[in-house]
Amino acid sequence: MPKFISPVNPFAGVQVGYEEADYVVLGFPYDLTSTYRLGSRNAPNAIREASLNIETYSPRTGLFLENLKIRDLGDLEVSTLEDPFQQLTAVFKDVFNAGKFAVTLGGEHTLTHSTVKALPENVMLLVFDAHLDMRDVYEGRSFSHTTHLRRLTEEIDPNRLLMVGVRAIAMEELESARKRGIRYITSPQILKHGFNWTVRRIEEHFKKASSVYISFDMDVLDPSYAPAASNPEPEGLNPTFTLNLLEVLASRIPEVVGLDLVEFSPAYDNGVTAVLGAKIVFEVLCLVEAAGCRR
Repeated sequence: MPKFISPVNPFAGVQVGYEEADYVVLGFPYDLTSTYRLGSRNAPNAIREASLNIETYSPRTGLFLENLKIRDLGDLEVSTLEDPFQQLTAVFKDVFNAGKFAVTLGGEHTLTHSTVKALPENVMLLVFDAHLDMRDVYEGRSFSHTTHLRRLTEEIDPNRLLMVGVRAIAMEELESARKRGIRYITSPQILKHGFNWTVRRIEEHFKKASSVYISFDMDVLDPSYAPAASNPEPEGLNPTFTLNLLEVLASRIPEVVGLDLVEFSPAYDNGVTAVLGAKIVFEVLCLVEAAGCRR
């Protein structure tokens, strides 16, 4: 296994042995292609620190996160690696093959390209994001936080992907998404049609899915709730709606195999976004545990 920087503050203050762990947390502090607010490389530790300062009880499940078997590996030492993305794929595959649920803390959204490549072809992908991230090239880069889903869906079946909360789309992305059959639900649609409509749309896409991986970009939330999102966009979702949505999905999807949380820049925060990021991870882990839909 590649070198990790041990966490000063393990996530939620829980640190069982790796073999014993059901849930594994790892940081991927990479933000070299960020184009607006820099510094998401510092987010994994900001989220860890915030996780120590909120209570671990989950009202949705009646569980205490501190009772879950969690191992925080720390941050992948990306600056020393020739290809940190390849190493992330290898680590994630090891965790998955060990039957554990992996939580990857970014960093920018490029990491999802690596985690999904580590998964079997039958795993579906649910992405919460304000942006499509499907430009072909941006600022001279063919692989960046603005293009990573374009690259990924060139390598996997695009039908595996559903995006939720989208509202920032470039012209070339819209044309490409239509041609390639990329499916997404916009936040204006969600705000107009409501909770039950959104659940039905997502269930329709995943009705034959046996397992799902969740990628959560903090900018899917409205900037009033997540002011330090790396690329904030107005008209986003609110946290309660989003967590309630995840609650329903976790109870109906046979297996949730992993989560990543990305695109948060602590330098722009007053602590609110870090706490919300930690809370989202808390609730997802408790929902997965309560539903029995982890591996």
